Amino acid sequence: MPEIVLIVVFTISLLILRKTRGYYDPSLAGQIGMAAMLIVTGLAHFGFTKGMEMMLPDFLPFKRELVWITGVLELAAAAGLLLPKFTRLTGWLLIVFFVMILPANIYGAMHHINLQTATYDGSGPGYLWFRMPLQLFFIAWVYFSAIRPRTIMQRRRLEEEQYRK
Repeated sequence: MPEIVLIVVFTISLLILRKTRGYYDPSLAGQIGMAAMLIVTGLAHFGFTKGMEMMLPDFLPFKRELVWITGVLELAAAAGLLLPKFTRLTGWLLIVFFVMILPANIYGAMHHINLQTATYDGSGPGYLWFRMPLQLFFIAWVYFSAIRPRTIMQRRRLEEEQYRK
């Protein structure tokens, strides 16, 4: 479950950042957590290629290549989140990406795809009650850790400057 990787790495990063910098930096810890999750899910595109191919509708050509490309995109996004110059742009692109892959998740659930075993014995439509909110959670996570933190960090700096005066 990628969301577990996200939460665990976020928590560990938050604590390490507190210890090394002297303050909590939830935005950076959030970026690190999301990057770790994207590495896990990106690599899964190469380990569970057949199952992920099955999540794509029949009318799409080059399914294997699409799975590999999206895996590479997730790995690139992990790097982009950790490069300050690209964090914000990567955040916006990730939100678009998360919206664009939702139909594949819906298709996979409706067809009972088990992506790990590449069989038709998956959870089925009931999984969507978990997956749809999870997708929104990922989108919100990226927004608040990679896109919006500029305003949060700016506000923090202004508060610090006013405190010093």
